[in-house]
Amino acid sequence: MTESTPTTGTGEDDVKRQFREALERKQAKAKSGASHEDRGSKIHNAHNGPAATKREFRRKSG
Repeated sequence: MTESTPTTGTGEDDVKRQFREALERKQAKAKSGASHEDRGSKIHNAHNGPAATKREFRRKSG
């Protein structure tokens, strides 16, 4: 009885450790990708005030 027998908890710990390592590798790979923070906005020349002409709504005839 002096020998310690592995319990099922160590197997679960090993699996959790493997998943954690895989997640860390995945996150490191994602962080190493190109950052788009240096680029500007895709929206250019958007008007901030009222439109140049007033919109005209016409009733459908027929």
